[in-house]
Amino acid sequence: MIPIDVLVGAYARGWFPMAVEDGEIRWYSPDPRGIIPLDLFHVPRRLARVIRSGAFDIHVDRDFEAVIRGCAGAERDRLDPGTWISEEIIESYCALHRAGVAHSVEAWRGDRLAGGLYGVAIGGAFFGESMFHRVADASKVALAALVERLRGRGFRLLDTQWVTEHLEQFGAIEISRRKYLKLLEESVGLDCRL
Repeated sequence: MIPIDVLVGAYARGWFPMAVEDGEIRWYSPDPRGIIPLDLFHVPRRLARVIRSGAFDIHVDRDFEAVIRGCAGAERDRLDPGTWISEEIIESYCALHRAGVAHSVEAWRGDRLAGGLYGVAIGGAFFGESMFHRVADASKVALAALVERLRGRGFRLLDTQWVTEHLEQFGAIEISRRKYLKLLEESVGLDCRL
């Protein structure tokens, strides 16, 4: 298991871990870095209708372990079917969750977890790790709920690590590592609670 203080210290300096083949843990700090500027977050029209319909109940930290395991089991790009969420990563982030640093935002239908996301919150920065869905749009609704919560609580940074086509529809952009580290430094010193 990765010690909590190692994880928190790494995130505060712009690094995050991923498991690679055979479970080895490697550390990454991409340049450029993907973020979603909170003031530029875009909700596509169709998703706005889904949100307004009340199709999902949103909860924070109701079942963190189920979310991270859902993310670990989610199908990815068929060219890269592996997962970076090994058992060691799961154990480490569950410990981080118990310490109040890792959080999940979940979309539920009745008593069924339909999808969600998890990440790490330090000061005014939220580091998104992964998302998954079992029901169409569930993870997107969870992302919109996360952004609303971050805005309402004074967060300044939503880190997505990399920019994907999926995240571009919400306003994700790439910034240089230098610019990212400056924004990170300004954000982690804030007193925000998810």
